[in-house]
Amino acid sequence: MDVLALASQKGGAGKTTLTGHLAVAAGAQGVAPVVVIDTDPQGSLSSWWNRRQANEPLLSTLPSLKDLPARLEELRDGGVGLVIIDTPPAITNSIREVMRVADLVVMPVRPSPHDLDAIGATIDLAHQAQARFVFVVTQAKLNARVTPQAVALLSAHGTVASSIIQDRVIYASAMTDGRTATDIDPKGAASAEILALWEFVKERLAQRTKEGKEGRTTVASL
Repeated sequence: MDVLALASQKGGAGKTTLTGHLAVAAGAQGVAPVVVIDTDPQGSLSSWWNRRQANEPLLSTLPSLKDLPARLEELRDGGVGLVIIDTPPAITNSIREVMRVADLVVMPVRPSPHDLDAIGATIDLAHQAQARFVFVVTQAKLNARVTPQAVALLSAHGTVASSIIQDRVIYASAMTDGRTATDIDPKGAASAEILALWEFVKERLAQRTKEGKEGRTTVASL
């Protein structure tokens, strides 16, 4: 079982949107079952799941964050293929604890000066948790010069996903009624972005399995 966490101390970067979209994309590519866990007190992911008509992904609730390790063991014993955890913004201890149990942390970053300045705090948390992490640029404006500049800046601190998530209305509109862009338009540009991002994440998870503890330490020491 793989455990993926979405984390960013700055709100609005798209953690919940990516959590839902990656869960659906993974399921569509044959990962089963996929379980999402909402650790954000705002409960945005849970609200999305409650509006969703499809049977997957599954949602696992937690009485408190201290129950997360035990819950992951239960899910592993139950044959779950993938767990994706949505984390809250700003709550440092919660983010760090989730990072410690994740096989890979995905940090969504908007290509703006404020977001790029703020990502350093999330990187610090990943180092403290000795967590393997990657960046994904989200809400990018098409052909905007700031996007490649953001990729270059982030590349100095770690690996950046090759799939850039553009600023598209379909992402937000889909989440409002429990769907994803891949549900609405499976062959559209947004679906292609998400599927490419999942392939990237899947490869990073497979690399983690191959490298084991040695690879985890190497990434954490960047």
